[in-house]
Amino acid sequence: MNVILLWHMHQPYYVNPLTKTAMMPWVRLHSVKGYLDMIDLLERVPNVLVNFNFTPVLVKQIEELANGEVTDLWESWSRKPVEELHVDEKKRILEDFFKLNWDTMVKPYPRYLELLHRRGMTWSEQTMDEAVSLFSAEDFRDLQVWYNLAWCGHSAVRRYPVLDELKKQGRDFTEEQKNTVLDIHREILKLVLSLYRDAVARGQVEITTTPYFHPIMPLVYDTDFARRCMPHATLPLRFSAPEDVRAQLRLAQEQHERVFGQKARGLWPSEGSIAPELIPLFQDAGIEYFCTDEGNLFHSLEHDPAWAGKHVDHLELFQGWRIRHDDAQVQALFRERPLSDFIGFNAARNEASRSVDYLMHHLDHLASILTHPHQAVLLALDGENAWEAFADGGEKFLTLFYQALAERQNFRTRRLGGYFTEFPANAECTQLHTGSWINSDFDIWIGDPEENKGWEWIGQTRQFLVDRLAHNDVPAETAMKAWWAIYAAEGSDWFWWYGPDFNTDCDFLFDELFRTHLQNVYRLLGVTPPAYLDVPICLPSQAVPYTLPHRYVQVGRKGQVENYFEWVGAGQFDIEQQQTAMYQSDRIGRQLYFGFNHEHFVLRLDASHRPEMLVVQFTTPSPCRLTIERGARTAYHAHLEQSEDQVTYHPVDTAIHAAWGEFLVVLVPKSALGWDKGGQISFFVQLMEKGLQKERYPERGAIEFPVPNAQFEASQWFV
Repeated sequence: MNVILLWHMHQPYYVNPLTKTAMMPWVRLHSVKGYLDMIDLLERVPNVLVNFNFTPVLVKQIEELANGEVTDLWESWSRKPVEELHVDEKKRILEDFFKLNWDTMVKPYPRYLELLHRRGMTWSEQTMDEAVSLFSAEDFRDLQVWYNLAWCGHSAVRRYPVLDELKKQGRDFTEEQKNTVLDIHREILKLVLSLYRDAVARGQVEITTTPYFHPIMPLVYDTDFARRCMPHATLPLRFSAPEDVRAQLRLAQEQHERVFGQKARGLWPSEGSIAPELIPLFQDAGIEYFCTDEGNLFHSLEHDPAWAGKHVDHLELFQGWRIRHDDAQVQALFRERPLSDFIGFNAARNEASRSVDYLMHHLDHLASILTHPHQAVLLALDGENAWEAFADGGEKFLTLFYQALAERQNFRTRRLGGYFTEFPANAECTQLHTGSWINSDFDIWIGDPEENKGWEWIGQTRQFLVDRLAHNDVPAETAMKAWWAIYAAEGSDWFWWYGPDFNTDCDFLFDELFRTHLQNVYRLLGVTPPAYLDVPICLPSQAVPYTLPHRYVQVGRKGQVENYFEWVGAGQFDIEQQQTAMYQSDRIGRQLYFGFNHEHFVLRLDASHRPEMLVVQFTTPSPCRLTIERGARTAYHAHLEQSEDQVTYHPVDTAIHAAWGEFLVVLVPKSALGWDKGGQISFFVQLMEKGLQKERYPERGAIEFPVPNAQFEASQWFV
């Protein structure tokens, strides 16, 4: 079986072109971690062939930073001697220099964790003022070093032993040591693209591309295309610029040829977004094949006349496809979603060898049942964000995975071009679906009031530019810069953070960058930007991850709602709204309810299907582990264990009720949980499948609420 790995590397355009300042550091930081790690790992397994997708906007920023053409704002804060920092810069450092994975990049380092506790796990403007006064000059310098040092991946540490020495030193860093770390960052920025070029030259790697600024091409072509997959959505005033799609593809190919020596043969459409009208544009741009999600294939076949009335076997996925529209044709592969998502979301939650065994078991199974003469499985996913969740940056997992693929006789890793050259696609589709890799629609990027406003502001700004160029003598260089600002604003990333779908600590900075790109169109043409572009699109709101129990709950034991009021007093955690920067398409959990009455702690999980196993980990007031395992029909078997050290557990003899009806309901005697000690209840829930953690609620941290006292019900009284 041909195994095709495609790692997608992307960062939006963080640079304000007028000030030549990168407002966020993620290009630099991902370079010294993910980008360098990923390419260096391949030298250990020269027989494994891999595909990388580099977005042109990412390559542009790597080059700008490496050549000193732009200034990284966060690097400037890092390099500045502590004694010269202004109060507002100190506040930004305290706010921003803990923006990384705490579990894998802060907690392993005692000094860094000490600084986090000193600042506080949460913060506000008021607490930040206090925190500034609590940090000495040595504290600020150590924080400047640790933030940049923690981002150095396993390959950087191996290449530059001084980084490991500094990690062991741990504290009391000097200004010279701080600049040593940052100088290494710059060296890696200058090195990383050449390593990928070398891998291409030796035949181990193929690099594909994406339209330049990573736009959702179908929506840039015509926002009304969204009606095809979202017929009931509220859409913005129509925006349509197919010539911009052509330009973004052309610019991508021009840069790819300059940087990597030849035009790209393959394309990962931004967010896997496709529409039939794009096929002629792909062909005109020299694109021979593209990749997207399996959902788009099966939606396509539902409407293809050649497949009408036929049963579409899922195994049709595992082959190359020829996609036709009008007189144009391009080949395609569609990614196998569950295994791709497993790598991106769940592999880090389990021991590396077990995660690799899980992948290889399923690949072995596919190889044993596929009958296509040129069978292929495409694993395509984010190649940068996932590694922060691994304690070792994914080094062991990826090494074992690559080695397993190289050693198995029934697998052959492939470059996309090699596969399609040897095995031109035979299967054909003439009715390509319009949608993305997420739910085969565009809900993440359009349809919400914030998202729609963004599209309308692009339309207004673009129309201003078109009118200005038509009626005024604008220098060609200025016009080109203005168009580039429009193309940057068309990038998908701004819309990812608008609306309720996803959130990050940097929402408002993303909003500011989006509006800055639009404002720059006016500034470049010598016009004051309209006032509305000074108003944030993001609606400020207080994020509430869960609600607390506020009444005793008396619930039935069948796993179904028997009385409207029985769950009214429970706390609620909305699982579907806990998305972070990554999207998980096969989430099982929907809602989690929790509460108590006089005798029991109660838990309810609404899920897409009966989960195999649930583990509830109580960390306070008494360390306990509650395991609920699926039995026959609606039954579940549950048992409780206690621990003194949260390492060794022993069983507790108590009666626990668990059952599935419309949802899973669990009742545990409060006396067995040690609530008589008082204090704070803290717990999280793990959903397990085949011994592996599939999901966690919440994804980070725990759900917490006070142990109810005798006055609980009276204090929560309401009408």
